[in-house]
Amino acid sequence: MKVSIEEISKEQEEEILIRCHEVDDNIHEIVNKLKSDPLIMLGYHHDIVHRIQLSDIYYFEAVDGKVFIYCKDSVYEVKQKLYELEELCKEMKYFRSSKSTVLNIAKISFIHPSISGRFEAVLDNGERIVISRQYVPVLKQMLGL
Repeated sequence: MKVSIEEISKEQEEEILIRCHEVDDNIHEIVNKLKSDPLIMLGYHHDIVHRIQLSDIYYFEAVDGKVFIYCKDSVYEVKQKLYELEELCKEMKYFRSSKSTVLNIAKISFIHPSISGRFEAVLDNGERIVISRQYVPVLKQMLGL
């Protein structure tokens, strides 16, 4: 079986094409897996690797050269760089909220203006995240404000 990947421009819609001689159970299994598999991140905590669904992540934060995943009540280290995570998750309603944070917009309970043009987001778990003033327009656009 031959597997090909073609990078396309951002203007084009992403597509997966399967060419086969016969649609059998294996093809149906591949299609079902593509449709149902949530995006999984690998997080490390005390030398244990955890599988974390992207929808469970509240935000990513870079601290002292390391990047961490923050979930409702746990924190994991991740091997990717913050800019890589931002690119990977931008289609999933994540956005850069400061130089060191990429935030899941779906986990925001409410936002309110803060000092110097910044906003503060209060997350579902009660955590407060500052949104730098340079990223406030991105948040407003995502929220349709």
